[in-house]
Amino acid sequence: MLAGQFTAPHRIDLVEAPEPMLTPGSSGEIIFQPELTCLCGSDTPYFTWSGEWPIRLGHSLHEMIGRVVATNGQRWKVGDRVLCVPPEQNGLWERYTVSEDRCVALDPRCSDAEAVLAQPLGTALFALKKLPTLVDLDVAIVGQGPMGQLFNMSVKALGARQVIGIDKLESRLKTSWKCGVTATICNASDDPLAKLKELTGGKGADIVIEAVGHAEQQFNLCIELLAYAGRILYFGVAPEIINGLRWRDLIFKNGTVHTSINPDFRRDFPLAMQWIAERRVDVNPLVTHTYKLAEIQTAFEAFRDRRDGAIKVFVEFPAYRR
Repeated sequence: MLAGQFTAPHRIDLVEAPEPMLTPGSSGEIIFQPELTCLCGSDTPYFTWSGEWPIRLGHSLHEMIGRVVATNGQRWKVGDRVLCVPPEQNGLWERYTVSEDRCVALDPRCSDAEAVLAQPLGTALFALKKLPTLVDLDVAIVGQGPMGQLFNMSVKALGARQVIGIDKLESRLKTSWKCGVTATICNASDDPLAKLKELTGGKGADIVIEAVGHAEQQFNLCIELLAYAGRILYFGVAPEIINGLRWRDLIFKNGTVHTSINPDFRRDFPLAMQWIAERRVDVNPLVTHTYKLAEIQTAFEAFRDRRDGAIKVFVEFPAYRR
């Protein structure tokens, strides 16, 4: 069978790998066979060899649906189709062994692409649970990639007064209008602070969500945009050290910072699946590109370069049957 192997910066190959096995004498495992997956911003550092994380065979995928092909546990039976989130993003295999607890049942009301997107939506909902309320608040979302768009639709559904999407790419801001924003700011051409103050009567945003992360993180911009006594939800995975952070400005605003990692498999991903199935949110505008597994190099390049307005880039495994 095939597995992914990053062989050089910006280069991924498919290589032969041994078939997985259930651990002898263990219980609570499945062998999972991916069918449909999509790329995430947190996969990009592996592709670019950023040095943030060690790279191993099978990197990097973690948002996927597929089928249980073997089990020694009780939760699933052979043939069940599930959403699976492999640990440490090590999911670029045609089949792999994983704990049965890292899987979520699919809702038949969801299309396959929608079911895949329950994974990233679940991470957004888990993060938003850190906030006391969004009702009647002005919310700015910095970064309008896939996660920024999911935050747009989620904070709208949770009662925000204004949902303000901020990004340097006009192409992404066009998608934002399909995902619930009430206003957009292109900070490649406009002063984001001046524009935000116009929209909020001079006070700034009650909540600022950082949805960029990694080397392009925008923590200082979030501090600038924040209203007095506001809250920053820092969702993007930051570098280990952020130099030049304007922490004193945050202190003098009496701001609060929330972080978020590792959603609950029993609560957050099933809730996201429920939201999508019940049409509380529409995730379909995020589905922009689809490739076969054999085209995985092209898929990563399209996602890295945001080619042709790429938001969510999907990959179909050989086992996928439409």
